[in-house]
Amino acid sequence: MGGGGGGGRRKRQHFGRIHAFHRGKPSVDEEHSRIGGPGFSRVVHCNDPECLEATAKNYESNYVRTTKYTLATFLPKAVFEQFRRVANLYFLICAILSFTPLSPYSAVSNVVPLVVVVGVTMGKEALEDWRRKKQDMDVNNRKVLVHRSEGEFDFTKWRDLKVGDIVKVEKDQFFPADLILLSSSYDEALCYVETTNLDGETNLKIKQSLEATSNLHEDSSFKDFKALIRCEDPNASLYSFVGSLEFEGESYPLSPQQLLLRDSKLRNTDFIYGVVIFTGHDTKVMQNSTEPPSKRSKIEKRMDKIVYFLFFLLVVMSFVGAIVFGVTTSEDIEDGQLIRWYLRPDDTTVYYDPTRAPLAAILQFLTAVMLYSYLIPISLYVSIEIVKVLQSIFINRDLHMYYEETDKPARARTSNLNEELGQVDTILSDKTGTLTCNSMEFIKCSIAGTAFGRGVTEVERALSSGKGSSLFEGVTEEEGQVEESTEAKTSIKGFNFMDERIMDGNWVKEPHADVIQKFLQLLAVCHTAIPEVDEESGRVTYEAESPDEAAFVIAARELGFEFYERAQTSISLHEFDPMSGRRVERYTSCLTLPIIKKIVKWNYFEISFMTC
Repeated sequence: MGGGGGGGRRKRQHFGRIHAFHRGKPSVDEEHSRIGGPGFSRVVHCNDPECLEATAKNYESNYVRTTKYTLATFLPKAVFEQFRRVANLYFLICAILSFTPLSPYSAVSNVVPLVVVVGVTMGKEALEDWRRKKQDMDVNNRKVLVHRSEGEFDFTKWRDLKVGDIVKVEKDQFFPADLILLSSSYDEALCYVETTNLDGETNLKIKQSLEATSNLHEDSSFKDFKALIRCEDPNASLYSFVGSLEFEGESYPLSPQQLLLRDSKLRNTDFIYGVVIFTGHDTKVMQNSTEPPSKRSKIEKRMDKIVYFLFFLLVVMSFVGAIVFGVTTSEDIEDGQLIRWYLRPDDTTVYYDPTRAPLAAILQFLTAVMLYSYLIPISLYVSIEIVKVLQSIFINRDLHMYYEETDKPARARTSNLNEELGQVDTILSDKTGTLTCNSMEFIKCSIAGTAFGRGVTEVERALSSGKGSSLFEGVTEEEGQVEESTEAKTSIKGFNFMDERIMDGNWVKEPHADVIQKFLQLLAVCHTAIPEVDEESGRVTYEAESPDEAAFVIAARELGFEFYERAQTSISLHEFDPMSGRRVERYTSCLTLPIIKKIVKWNYFEISFMTC
């Protein structure tokens, strides 16, 4: 059963002062004026998906299929895929000819190998597509809280969702369909969304509901909730949305700021309420997907070329043999005399008739094409398919490809392209995050002209290796020991810094202690991260829009300046006070942060990151 009540609303203050987005009522532009016309005709009856007007629309169900085949299409599609291979097509022709008197052997000896080869490959395709179907079933059978009646929410499978349903999505859950955000656990109806599955970006996106629905923060609030949404029809544009919400006699324009897309994940927010507007294959992520293509690797294409060459040799051999056979057969009767009388050319069939030598040569050519069929390695396809299946098993069980953070192993959805792995032809990149896991670690910093941090970045390691010089050349024994301890130390995620000069409060002994203090304070307060305090352990963790900010605030915490609370007009820190020598609590006004930045010149500071 669904939770009774909102589960406690998180008190967050005016994030509009922190985040750069417009908090006012959106203006009605030209696109909003097109609502109701062609391409903007979708109508959603919020919290009433079973009404007569809603059922008459006959919108798409929320069931999603990503398989390549269905029961109806498997046989024709799979057979077509198999006979795209040149060798299989050749053996099919030979199998047909084997039922004629031209065949030098029985039909069974030709048909059985072809059936085995094609059957094994089709069986592999069926097995892999069945695995895709199981994954689809797992996704379609996920459960989400849906409002039923009287303010009660109950768990429902994703596939049973309908346009207009009110859903409650909790932290770290995926959105089951395209939703319009109605409210969230934050006061200003903010929520953080991770869109890695959509665009590969690990930075969190900020969404905010309309002010008119932001007070719907309890399950019971939806007991009598009714609204009407008019918006654009399903399309593939992930970053645009046009619509309007009619609620309590007023019309409010909707924008991408209120749109939550299927397959994105709710982060750093306890829960949100949303209304389903696009389901199943109408969702934007599915609109961007295509039918599973017929994938053929470079090796398979090269094999086809080899088969073409072998087939050419086979035709040449058969053609030469047929000419020799035709000439010899035509000379068996010369001036009425039987040259090879023991072959009885005067009493023979059309396959060896000296009076019709050209026809006999043609038939001999077809027979030779079948006879020399062993020149084409049909078993090679089976061998390669077996190797691919074994490779996919190894990939699925490879511990080095297991991602511990999300508890996910590698999963080979298809084995057709195993040999393509690691073969990079062209790299198109807009920034470093495209080529890395976009994970940042605080390793070094330079404050007032003094470098701190004894860690070695991957860039330094690569430069040293490229120049052929020793990485630790000129390093003292003490520094070398620190270096080794740094590498051996299990670092906190986002923090790989080691320098006894400023760690453990030793920065107060440095010549520019006041500048170091301001630097660490800036790391702790100049960001948009949100603290999460574990009630049991008291440990503070952070959710940030980008890994850069997370690395900053984690570094400040580990160096003694712990950011632990953000209030409406201030940020609270636990920091070391050099005057009293004790850990104290300080409050920094959000309004004075720009002044602090001006007082402490940024050219004093340089920070080194490492991307993995």
